[in-house]
Amino acid sequence: MIPFLIGIPAVLAVVFQIVRNEKIRGYIVYAGAGVIMAMTVLFIVDWIGGGAQTWTFYPRTEIIDHLMTVGDIFLMCLIIWMSVRYRRIVPAVLSVLQTALVLYVEFTAEVTEGPHMMVDWLTILMCIIIAFIGEFICIYTVGYMKGYHKHHKEVEDRQPFFFSMLFLFLAAMFGLVLSQNLIWIYFFWEITSVISFLMIGYTRTEEAVGNSFCALWMNLLGGLGFAVAIVLMAQMEGSLQLLDVVSTGALLPLMCLSLAGLTKSAQLPFSTWLLGAMVAPTPSSALLHSATMVKAGVYLLIRISPALSGNLVGLIVSSIGGLTFIMASMMAIAQNDAKKVLAFSTISNLGLIVACSGIGVEETVWAAIFLMMFHAVSKSMLFQSVGATENTLGSRDIEDMHGLIIRVPRLAYIMGIGIAGMYLAPFGMLISKWVALKAFVDSGNVILVLCIAYGSATTMFYWTKWLSKLLCRHIPRDTVKDVTRKDEYLSMLFHACVMLLMCLLLPLVARWLVNPIVRQLFGNSTDVLSMSVLTTMAVMLVSIFVVPAAMFFISRRSHTELVPIYMNGINEGDNRFFTNSYGEKEHLYLSNWYLRFEFGRRHLRIPSLIIASAVLVIGFCLVIGGVSW
Repeated sequence: MIPFLIGIPAVLAVVFQIVRNEKIRGYIVYAGAGVIMAMTVLFIVDWIGGGAQTWTFYPRTEIIDHLMTVGDIFLMCLIIWMSVRYRRIVPAVLSVLQTALVLYVEFTAEVTEGPHMMVDWLTILMCIIIAFIGEFICIYTVGYMKGYHKHHKEVEDRQPFFFSMLFLFLAAMFGLVLSQNLIWIYFFWEITSVISFLMIGYTRTEEAVGNSFCALWMNLLGGLGFAVAIVLMAQMEGSLQLLDVVSTGALLPLMCLSLAGLTKSAQLPFSTWLLGAMVAPTPSSALLHSATMVKAGVYLLIRISPALSGNLVGLIVSSIGGLTFIMASMMAIAQNDAKKVLAFSTISNLGLIVACSGIGVEETVWAAIFLMMFHAVSKSMLFQSVGATENTLGSRDIEDMHGLIIRVPRLAYIMGIGIAGMYLAPFGMLISKWVALKAFVDSGNVILVLCIAYGSATTMFYWTKWLSKLLCRHIPRDTVKDVTRKDEYLSMLFHACVMLLMCLLLPLVARWLVNPIVRQLFGNSTDVLSMSVLTTMAVMLVSIFVVPAAMFFISRRSHTELVPIYMNGINEGDNRFFTNSYGEKEHLYLSNWYLRFEFGRRHLRIPSLIIASAVLVIGFCLVIGGVSW
């Protein structure tokens, strides 16, 4: 089944370049998404039916290896051509260097033969995220892109290319998480970097091109670290197996792989590329830059996390993750663009996952896995709802979402559930943060304890501002027509239901999925949830419907029960206009406080980049110098 999981979306990517009829293309997306999800379910059932043990595969790889070599050279030539075309030298140099290193190992190094692919519980989790979150985003894209090009007539309609890149990306992600050989992982890793570059530059504006090259060179820098790790493992250990990187615990290969994970997951000082990626259409932001691609970075770090416990590399990784968590969450406070808030929030939450991976003990990895799951579902849903709201309102400014619960209640419900899932009890993000905080306290890392405590406080601040805007009770100024299509709502409702079910079934998810992952990584696992399954589920059942019920109540009663507020003059009766002391009618505008001077990006960006860069450079120097702690 593995060739089908990788091959079906790859074949569909080619088909979309041929099919130009929009209606037929939509049907192919629906059918292709259904087939990939069904194939994933069959794959998981087959694996569990076989005992749910770790499977390793030794396929005949000579032909595949040659094809991957050709693919590496093709990607290098594509990057060189694009770099020459737009006069960018750094991506070309980085691509040539890393491709040369990988080809050198392939043709000269003698390594011990090992499995090229592996399936375990962590692989299964990633396949679920890729197949279901990814494919529903593709379904959402069918309706969204129609509205996108109606509102952005200046952008050339290249939907066949867009869908091709979405499905090719899914194929690469399946290949990445199923691979065990470092060269195979590297090949799929670089495909995701190039696809991200191409999709960020979809509109071909000057800003989009600049941001796409920023993403490219930063991800290629991580790719260079990956290539160096491959050379080091081949020369030092005579192996190209990811499991051998963990078992040997060699610090320099670990540091190089950690660099790759940090760049792909947009950690400081590499977070700029993810912020710039928000110029791309919303499905790109949801799929590549929030739900799945950035998860490749944290997936790699979780894989190697047992080898990071108690050493210098783990300290470096956890420090950068903690710094990213608090700095990005502080900068998110100053944003009123919804996609920018989501971008900073993504970077921040990935920072917490990275910090947990860097500590590398059972509790922190347990928290990291749960954070990854809830973040993938919630952020995908939020990006989609923001995109649909932008098509409906013509704006993604949070201030323009004032009273969205009255104007477009269905979108407000979905957005509210997504926001609640990111920070309110009893949703899993909050529980995972509590587990991480306890583990950080147990580890004695005071800095990380402060980072998660204050970072969580700032996180609550910007999410509360946004949720309060949605729930404002007022008389709408104008009538808004919801232009969101059925396939868009299908995807968003799926995400909302998954979010609620994950919260309700949290103890079962922990017992049946997360604990087995931790057990396979560490050899044993601790039951983090101390409450009984039934007690926990009862609490969840009561709690998860508080936010949706409150939103429904507000949306139904706001028109009839508007309470006049005190204004600086005579209230005109609608809480929006008042008569001042000169007898003139004035408009009252309610706005959030964004603390731009205190937490603005222009004030915090440079210090955070300097600190993170210093940690990385000093860390590399210490590791190269042979310091183990």
